[in-house]
Amino acid sequence: MSMRPDDHRRKWDREEYEKLAEDRKRAEQELKDDVDNKKKGPPVKREFLKIREYKVDLDSKLGKSIVISKNTPTSQSGGYYCNVCDCVVKDSINFLDHINGKKHQRNLGMSMKVERSSLDSVKQRFELNKKKMQEKKKDYDLQTRLTEIAEEEEKLREYRREKRKEKRKTEEMKDDLDVPNELASIMGFSGFGCSKKSKITS
Repeated sequence: MSMRPDDHRRKWDREEYEKLAEDRKRAEQELKDDVDNKKKGPPVKREFLKIREYKVDLDSKLGKSIVISKNTPTSQSGGYYCNVCDCVVKDSINFLDHINGKKHQRNLGMSMKVERSSLDSVKQRFELNKKKMQEKKKDYDLQTRLTEIAEEEEKLREYRREKRKEKRKTEEMKDDLDVPNELASIMGFSGFGCSKKSKITS
């Protein structure tokens, strides 16, 4: 403030007030940081991204009609329901984007970081895939062999059935031919004028 008697205006010390303003600003920032740290807590350690071990169901509700009322729960309303995030997504593309997104992965307890592969982990993965392929091949060989045996048995049964049918037909035809010959012999006819049949001796 000015000390001159003829100057009646109030004068302010600019440097002093600038210093006070800076102190107040610093105190406010520290208070805000403390509150944020209390809210956030210690940093959460999340797992690395993992391969999805289940098949995403996109086709089960395809082409189906659903009646939705006010009391219908969210899980049964139209669209794709995510039980992890408790939300409904209207189409399949957005649903895939959601389940591959940051929010969904965080709710699953995973970060968006991928674990760096070492040489040992790659070797282990190769071994695992090799074992899986061998097991699949064994299962496949067993299944194909069983189906082939079943088909062969079915063909054999069919062949026997056909043979039996043919045998029955020939026996029936034989019986049919025998009856007119007996009638013809009783009535005195000799084969009804057919040259192919053997003539009946009276």
